[in-house]
Amino acid sequence: MAELHSVIEPRERAILVGAPPRSLPLAVAEDHLDELARLADTAGVEVVDRLLQRIDRPHPKFYIGEGKVEELKARIAAHGATLLLFDEDLSPAQGKHLEDATGTRVMDRTELILDIFATRARTAEAQLQVELAQLQYLRTRLTRMWAHLSRIRGGVGMRGPGETQLETDRRLIDRRIARLRRELVRVAQQRATQRKARRGLFRAALVGYTNAGKSSILRGLAGDPLIFVEDRLFATLDATTRAVELGPGARILLTDTVGFIRKLPPHLVASFRSTLDEAREADLLLHVLDVSDPTWEEQKEVVDQVLADLGLDERPRLLVANKIDRLDPQTLAQWKHRAQSFAHPAVFVSARQPGGLEPLREALHEAWARQRPEREGVVPLARGDLLAELYRVGEVLDRRDEDGMVRVRVRLPAAEQGRLERHGVRWTDSE
Repeated sequence: MAELHSVIEPRERAILVGAPPRSLPLAVAEDHLDELARLADTAGVEVVDRLLQRIDRPHPKFYIGEGKVEELKARIAAHGATLLLFDEDLSPAQGKHLEDATGTRVMDRTELILDIFATRARTAEAQLQVELAQLQYLRTRLTRMWAHLSRIRGGVGMRGPGETQLETDRRLIDRRIARLRRELVRVAQQRATQRKARRGLFRAALVGYTNAGKSSILRGLAGDPLIFVEDRLFATLDATTRAVELGPGARILLTDTVGFIRKLPPHLVASFRSTLDEAREADLLLHVLDVSDPTWEEQKEVVDQVLADLGLDERPRLLVANKIDRLDPQTLAQWKHRAQSFAHPAVFVSARQPGGLEPLREALHEAWARQRPEREGVVPLARGDLLAELYRVGEVLDRRDEDGMVRVRVRLPAAEQGRLERHGVRWTDSE
């Protein structure tokens, strides 16, 4: 597998640039730049200044107005900036014109997110997914960004190999993209096989905006201190699954999926589909919200939209209002009142407070029990294999041996009941 590349040099000094539509409220536009600053921090960039211009429509050449380009040049000189980070997605031509005009390297939001993913992908699958997204994004930007397939431009002046090499490079990229897609299909098939092996277990998936606290919740419920947690955007990319004990006989699998974000690059969503299949196969989605974030409504809408795009909008869902330890009692009361109008039920938790996850643990136990109704049945005593299967896929609550038969009271998934009946279990509670 090819090495993933970061285009960000160590100790870059960046100016943030936002150019949202004039209709966007100023406070929201500032929040968007704040989020870009956090992305820059995750990428190891020092933010030295920011520029915001609300516009009616993007300038075809620079995206921002020509006067703002001149202002940027002065700010670059004043702060010794080496990088311009745009919160908007730039066309290849706009990026090139901005670089030529300012003499400074330009990255847009999508390129920054791809860079973060490239440096944070740990598993082989995540690295394949990120490389595929990188190549799909870079393919249309060869004239500005590509210094042949073995390296990405590392600074100003590295403009690429020239027009005569572009078609050759595109063919090489297309071949690599095709190879990555084949490899990801193989990985997806392996995941499907693993999911079949877990048949019968209740599965829940944590979804939500990046840094909402999904990894902290998984670590708290599973009791695994080795699960990585960091107060940064996209601290973890790789899907992590742990067994969670909810009580006697009540065991579920809980998966932490990659976080979403505003303007998440579509190439990334497409590339991470195999990872997000864990959410598609889940019995319950746990949509984690950071209730302490003033932009939580926008974040919720972003996640709802991505789930809808993935065909998961009808999946059973529980809203997990996290970080309530950061709220005062009055704000928390207002939040709980507001939650009554949500389309999905909500629980309020804190991954940091002792016992703060108990409401979620109880809600998971209730969801687990609803999907595992109690049944009574009999199995021939000689069918040890069938008894073993009952213990494997269900929770045996009571067992009595009588007259060569075993009478059991068991809680198990409704989907398993018909299959076990076909293999020899006789359900006596339906007679």
